Amino acid sequence: MQARSLEAAGVSEREAEVLDLLAQHLTNAEIAARLYVSVRTVESHVSALLRKLGAGSRRDLAELAAGTPGSPAPPARPALPTPLTSFVGRHAERAELARALVEHRLVTAVGPGGVGKTRLALAVAAEVGDRYPDGVFYVDLVPVTDPAVVPAAVAASLGVGEQPGRTAEESVLAALAGASALVVLDNCEHLLDAAAVVLERLLSACPGVVALATSRARLQVPFEWVYAVPGLSMAPGDADGDAVALFVERATAVGRPPLSEADRRRMADVCRRLDGVALAIELAAARLPATGLDGLEAGLDDALRTLAGGPRLDERHRSLRSALDWSYRLLDPADSAVLRRTAVFAAPFTAGAAVAVAAFGDVDAAGIPESLARLADRSLLVLVPGAATRYRMLETIRQYGDTRLAEAGEQDVAHARHLEWCHAVAAGLEQGDAEGLDAVADEVRAALAWAGGQPDWRPVAHELSLRAGLLSLGRGRPGEAAHHYEVAASLAAGDEAADALRRAGDASLVHMTGSEALRLFLEAAAAARGAGDAAAAAVSLAWAAEAVARFPGMLDALPATEEVDRWMADARAMAGVNARAQAAVLVADAARGDPHDHLTADLAERAVELARRIGDTRLESAALDGLCAVQLAKGDVSGGAATSRRRLEVLSPLPLEHQHVYEHGEAFHMILLTTIAAGDLPAAWRYSYQRQDLPLYREEGDMHVDWLLVSAALAGDLDQAADLAARFRRGWERAGRPALGGISHGPAAAALAFGLRGDDAARAEWLDVFACMRRVVAPLAGRDAGLPRILEAILQLHRGAPAVALDALAVEPEHLRQWHTGAWRQWHAAVWAEASVLAGHPDAAERLARAVTIAAGNPVAAPLVERAGALAGGDRGRLLEAAAALRQAGSPYQWARTLVLAGGSDASEGRKALAAMGAAEMAED
Repeated sequence: MQARSLEAAGVSEREAEVLDLLAQHLTNAEIAARLYVSVRTVESHVSALLRKLGAGSRRDLAELAAGTPGSPAPPARPALPTPLTSFVGRHAERAELARALVEHRLVTAVGPGGVGKTRLALAVAAEVGDRYPDGVFYVDLVPVTDPAVVPAAVAASLGVGEQPGRTAEESVLAALAGASALVVLDNCEHLLDAAAVVLERLLSACPGVVALATSRARLQVPFEWVYAVPGLSMAPGDADGDAVALFVERATAVGRPPLSEADRRRMADVCRRLDGVALAIELAAARLPATGLDGLEAGLDDALRTLAGGPRLDERHRSLRSALDWSYRLLDPADSAVLRRTAVFAAPFTAGAAVAVAAFGDVDAAGIPESLARLADRSLLVLVPGAATRYRMLETIRQYGDTRLAEAGEQDVAHARHLEWCHAVAAGLEQGDAEGLDAVADEVRAALAWAGGQPDWRPVAHELSLRAGLLSLGRGRPGEAAHHYEVAASLAAGDEAADALRRAGDASLVHMTGSEALRLFLEAAAAARGAGDAAAAAVSLAWAAEAVARFPGMLDALPATEEVDRWMADARAMAGVNARAQAAVLVADAARGDPHDHLTADLAERAVELARRIGDTRLESAALDGLCAVQLAKGDVSGGAATSRRRLEVLSPLPLEHQHVYEHGEAFHMILLTTIAAGDLPAAWRYSYQRQDLPLYREEGDMHVDWLLVSAALAGDLDQAADLAARFRRGWERAGRPALGGISHGPAAAALAFGLRGDDAARAEWLDVFACMRRVVAPLAGRDAGLPRILEAILQLHRGAPAVALDALAVEPEHLRQWHTGAWRQWHAAVWAEASVLAGHPDAAERLARAVTIAAGNPVAAPLVERAGALAGGDRGRLLEAAAALRQAGSPYQWARTLVLAGGSDASEGRKALAAMGAAEMAED
């Protein structure tokens, strides 16, 4: 069967994936594991396929699937770096490495710097790439100076962005879990332990992945197969080996006239004296037009005599050091100073950056651009084309330059100037300058790594870390921001360390890693207590307790109530007369209190007033959230919506600073919840799109379409709902399928949308996602009611199953007494009343009367109750009035449903409207 035949038969994309796996003779359980769904969902897909394709058995489906391109095409293979010069020879080495990659999961090509490990690895990867259907991925570790950043570098090379609730390593493992791929990890020598850990976890978790590493030293893990990369091939008197071929090609490229056989033999001698090291040969060839063979031989001979066998160098470095020393000695003093001083850069740099770092002592700033050009001409720097000219230093040359920098006694000065340059660049960046941040990120990490061991420079490094954290937040990378803030904490002490840890905790909340936030808040409390700042310790402890109460759906596990009680007892004891600490304790007490106790509302209102008086926007926003929760728990939906608007008004004028960055996102979450709950659907659309524009969600926004998805499903915009559901699922799976109960209304809305379409297999998948996301909060009181139950009941009414709808709404509306259920009391009452009427419930009249009172003033729920009353009384006129009200309220699905229920000519219009939405036929009995 062809793909278009499957489409014509109505086979969905997910059903096509199942069909493809059936062709591989997998069981339902194996298919479920492959697709991350339940076995029940797979059974639904198989049943649908049997029906749609007219097959009589699974075997028939497997036969039909033969040749069917049912599964999605593997991701496009990323291009390997394209060298600017040709790759010469090494046929035996390439063949041996290619064979090794068949027999071993981890192959490490080891050898001295400049021997050609990277070029060899790239050549082999290009040759064997077709073995790996899911691609070859290249990871360059040269710019990485912090071992903790290795997983992030791998993620970036795979195109895996930062994901909420998940580390970079977890994101990589998820991306490659079922892949058949080759990962090339280049230049591991300065990060051996970190690279070994990442590769061990990657290969353990991803059975189809093979790794090719390059390093100056082996990784020393038991499953590693080591290949020692030799110098280019030579033999006594051999003028035709790979080494000479490379020399000749590079010499010809720089204008050397054709060589005689005698010249080639002399070149072979030079190559042997350079041990066949590719970089040394290329540097020698670059000098050939200026020195000739005589000068080249003489200069090389002098360098070998001077430096060979130095006490600071082991045998591996002799030949390359000789070549680099020789090239270095040919430079004039200014150029050699620029070379060694720019070795502090971790990534490509501009001439302006070089001036900021290297222009001191006897080096004039005006001459640095010319020095850079000469160094590029001599192959000591590589020109990187782009909007602004940048220069890249090969890692082996960078390390050589750093050694020379130390010998010149300039290391501290150059690194300090580099740190100051990073600080100045970061200070000049706007928060939303994503390109500027990306350009300086590697330099910031390198500068901070140096400054950590320099007591005199730790204050500057501390400020730089804080700035980098704020910039990362603006870039939409809260996980990276949290890392920078933790680094800032390590560079400070006392209150400054505590403040940085609190910032890291706030960033972790944005990243939806609630358990990390708890850890950081508690560490902040300990740091403040150690500094003797009891009030700051009280604030951090209160924030930890508040996070447990407000965001249980963001935690990996719920701490014991007794433990949280201890935090609060300590916070109260340490708050003293400090107004900020008192406000923080009030906010936490309100968040933890019984919303139906008048003391809880009083606590929230006092917290709002105190926070406003002291000018703490973060605490004022949190206190307003607590007040909103009290209102919603009591069913005061309009009051909750008004408080949410007030909260957004408090935050909106403010920049997205660390102290209230999470409150911005959470304020939009709550205003969307309350706006939809209050029946103002047009406003909900507006707020949803405003929320999407927040820079917080620049890189991890897919899961934050949750309320857009709810709005689309309720409105009946089923095509948009399907698109949004795909985005939501993509983000959730990239994040590692976290249990984020606070946004589980997203998959519940997707289940409604696909149910209205009549796609039960997709609906079952989304119910599985819903259950998975709620696995932490499911045991909590009241978490089995609210919006998801209403969405289910709406679907059952569409299908003509009012008794099933009543089962979904088993809790009477007045008993919805938690904030997350009380918010939906009006919708619940309206759908409950209609289900009671249609099911012929003996108390339908009494329920209708109660619903009228509960839903009063809600522009959607009130007409729904009116519709239920009209159905009970057989009043077609009232039905049409309800339809008009629903249309005006921006609820096209409920408008069309009401027309169908009204019957007559209006029913035809309603059916057409439902069909245009993509809805399955509505039951009318």
